[in-house]
This record gives sequence, C-alpha cells and structure tokens, in this order.
Amino acid sequence: MWNDADLPLGYLITFRSYGTWLHGDERGSIDRFHNRYKSAYLPQSDRRQVLNKRKLKSQPVILDIKRRRSVSDAIREVCTHHKWHLHALKVRTNHAHSVVSIGQAKPERALNAFKAYATRQMRRDGNWRKTHSPWADKGSKRYLWNEQSLAAAIDYVINGQGDDLPELE
Repeated sequence: MWNDADLPLGYLITFRSYGTWLHGDERGSIDRFHNRYKSAYLPQSDRRQVLNKRKLKSQPVILDIKRRRSVSDAIREVCTHHKWHLHALKVRTNHAHSVVSIGQAKPERALNAFKAYATRQMRRDGNWRKTHSPWADKGSKRYLWNEQSLAAAIDYVINGQGDDLPELE
C-alpha cells in the first residue's frame, strides 16, 4: 500500500564514525562520481584505501560503550526536543541507525541534528576531546513511503545489526 501523502512516513537515517569506512575498503564504497540509486559500489582498491588513510586527521573513531551511550542519549534528546517520533535506534561501534518520523522537516535537518547533538553530548560526557567532528561527512537518508518500508526499516535496525553490544541495548 502506497502512502498518498506528499510526506514519507519516516526515514532510515544512518551516519558513520570518522575514518571507519574509506574508499577502497573491501566492503566497497560510493563516491561523488558513483552515487546513483541502486548503482554498484566501487570495488576494493588497496591503493585508494592507503591514500585515504593518509588523509585522516586522526585515528578512526570507534564508538565504545560510553560513546554509544552518549550518541543514543543525544538522538533521543533531539527527537524529544523536536517532537519527532523515534521508531527504532541502534548505535554500533562505527555507525548509528535510526528510523524516525519528522513531519515536514527535511531529513538533512534530522541527520545534521543527530550528529551535532551526539558530538556535543560526547564532549559533555568526556568522550570526545578533538576539535574535528567524530563523524564521516554526510550520511544516508532513506525515504520510507509506506507502512511496509517503515516496518522493514524498523526490523532492520532492531534485528538486522548483529548481536547486541554490551550494556547499551
């Protein structure tokens, strides 16, 4: 069943921590020249990965238990503040997934707010002391137009992320 409204029912918003998935990685990647819907990832390239590692400002950012708690708390705070409905949230060691309904707000606003609040909360909690962002540029904002895609995204976030991580879930 299709949602006849002009607004999606929600969004699957994902953002990664800094330096944890570089171009050339064996998992593949997307760059600004290869960013079309359902297009193939760029293939693994040791040369490209080495070049990208050299450009890093710091070591890759791993989200330990304390950082994951800060990120989770921050995303919940954003949603409460803006009166957005958070359907599902999972913060992993190198990324965060959320399914959220944000009304007429643009998904970019939610993504940027999640990253900004998470950085601020990590700093408050003493989990981030660097001057640069702990996040990779941009992020993913998948539109969820109907109940089926919304339910599938919620299930993916809750059940499709592997084993639960200690003490957070």
